[in-house]
Order: sequence, then structure tokens, then C-alpha cells
Amino acid sequence: MQIIPPKEISIHEPNILCERFHEISNRMKRFCYPYDKKDIPGNGIYVVFEEGEMAHGGARIVRIGTHSGPNNLRARLAEHFYKENKDRSIFRKNIGRALLQRRKDPFLAQWDIDLTPRKNRERYAGKIDFKKQAEIEAEVTRIIRSHFSFCVYPDDNKQHRLELEKRMIATVNQCTDCRQSAGWLGKHSPREKIRQSGLWVMRGLKHTPLQSKDLDRLERTLGKGEGIYKGEMR
Repeated sequence: MQIIPPKEISIHEPNILCERFHEISNRMKRFCYPYDKKDIPGNGIYVVFEEGEMAHGGARIVRIGTHSGPNNLRARLAEHFYKENKDRSIFRKNIGRALLQRRKDPFLAQWDIDLTPRKNRERYAGKIDFKKQAEIEAEVTRIIRSHFSFCVYPDDNKQHRLELEKRMIATVNQCTDCRQSAGWLGKHSPREKIRQSGLWVMRGLKHTPLQSKDLDRLERTLGKGEGIYKGEMR
């Protein structure tokens, strides 16, 4: 009689990998506002959790992000948690979009305008309700500071962390066990990718997910101050 070996779990199986990714991330040092910027490494990937969102027996990952400039992680996180400028933080902009869409507030059209380019500032001069914008910015700040926390995976290799960020996002998005709560603010987002994914991101959702070796490297960062990886992504 032929003996059929048990079916092996594919290293690309999103649910299993996502569960392990959540388990590792939930064991990492957690930061919330106000945090000491000196405790944040210069380079790395940040993984965000949101109050009330649960998955795999712990806090659910709702956003993953990184940076491109050298030693710019602290500044990037400050754009989310400390600076009230939705045009410098797509995270802030997307939270504001969901708030305004939930209220069916027509100010959403103004909130969407990127005033960073000079041509846009000149084009929309006198057409933006800056008092209303400041009110929404303040509300977004209160939400981020009171409902979101994050952990950080140090990584000094730019190309590696940019690739790993996308793999992390894809793993969570492609996991069928990760579900947003009934009251999740992102369900009101005008962006379908946010509503469907349960993540405050719109890029990297269909990328190649994490592999076991990626998670092995992540787990080795627990309790260490060293970077994840200094070689090239395979």
C-alpha cells in the first residue's frame, strides 16, 4: 500500500504566514503617542495597530510603511503623529477622507487637493476653507494619537526594506483571517482598496507575500537593536 505523506504547508500560504507575522509584531516593543523619538531607529519599517482591531488572537495590523531617505524614519513617523499636514502624510489624508465621507461632508473635495506644489497653492488661493481644514487636521491628530500604536523593524538597507514593506502589506491583505471590525473607520473610506483590504494603504496589496525566511529574519530582531538584513532581497 502506498503511503501518502502529509501535505506540506506552502511557504507562500498567506494565512499561516500572516498569523506568524502578527505574532512576531505583537511581541515587538510598542510605541504610542507621545513616544521618545530617540527610541526610534534611523531606518526601518513601521507596523501600525489600531485600537479595537483584532486578528490572530492579538492586535490587528492596519498599516505598514517605511521611508526612502537615509535615516528618515523618525521624520516620517513625526509626519503622522506630530505634524498637522495631510499633504505630507497619506495616512493622515486617508483618515480625514474616511471621516468626511462618513459625514457626507462636501469639504472632502477640498481635503483631497494637494497644496504642496506651488502651482496648486496659486490655483486654489482663496478657494480653500483653511479654518475647516485646520479643524479636520486637529480631529485626525486626536484619532491618530489616541487610537494608533506601532512597532518598528530596523532595516538599514533601502532596497530591502522597500521590498519587504510590500511583502508585509501583501501578506496581510491576502490573508482571509484578517477582518476589520464592524465599526472600523476605514469602512467609510472613499477609496475601495482601503475598504476592501482593511488596511490604511493602497499600494503593495497584490505583491508577493512574505516567505518563511523573511519571518525568520524578522523574529531575530526581537530584543535586538540591529538591522534585519543588509544583503539583497531574494
